[in-house]
Amino acid sequence: MIGIDGFNILTDPVFSARIGINLGPVTLGIKRLIEAAIRIPELPKPDLILLSHAHMDHFDLPSLRSLENRATTVVTAAGTSDLLRTKRYGSVRELRWDESLRVGPILLRAFQVNHWGARMRNDTHRSFNGYEIEAGRYRVIFGGDTAYTDSFRQLRRSTPAHLAIMPIGAYNPWIRMHCTPEQALSMADQAGAEFILPVHHRTFELSREPGGEPMDRLLAASGSARDRICIRDFGQEFHLN
Repeated sequence: MIGIDGFNILTDPVFSARIGINLGPVTLGIKRLIEAAIRIPELPKPDLILLSHAHMDHFDLPSLRSLENRATTVVTAAGTSDLLRTKRYGSVRELRWDESLRVGPILLRAFQVNHWGARMRNDTHRSFNGYEIEAGRYRVIFGGDTAYTDSFRQLRRSTPAHLAIMPIGAYNPWIRMHCTPEQALSMADQAGAEFILPVHHRTFELSREPGGEPMDRLLAASGSARDRICIRDFGQEFHLN
């Protein structure tokens, strides 16, 4: 959850105890390793839900249905809005790479990352996004899910990005689809990010690396600048002046 001047953005919300194929009230899939830090009824109402791609650990249908609200806008990758009950939100918009959209005070731009979008096996038409978020003097980069790519270089501006939300887990053995912590740090540096918020680790068992390894490696790679890693555990908050 990102709050910018009273405007609330929720990224890739997954509150379910399991992710996978939903058969009525039952979900066949993997179980969370740790509970979500907050429940949906306790959340501030999201003005914007930002979805990077349709993988089940990022695009959780039970969570998204619980968040349905006519005052909420959803922005998602190309070829994914058919998964949503679109009429139950205020608006649902798809963005292709390099397309921009204004939602209230927020200017969004989708950019290409290095991942894939198919939710099942054959729906390869679904795309996948990272996002650049601008609101007044603030700029936030949401990397979604990505392996290493040079795409973050195009996000560099004359002034730093305040925050980069970067995935750091599931790289062993899936290095072609997910970046290592060191690569996540490098991409955030290429984008000119001041602070880094690591995501995509310790929540689901998606790969073989030990649960604590991604954060340990990220902090080690940060060296004397480890204060840039602004959130290191679940339930923490970070405030920018």
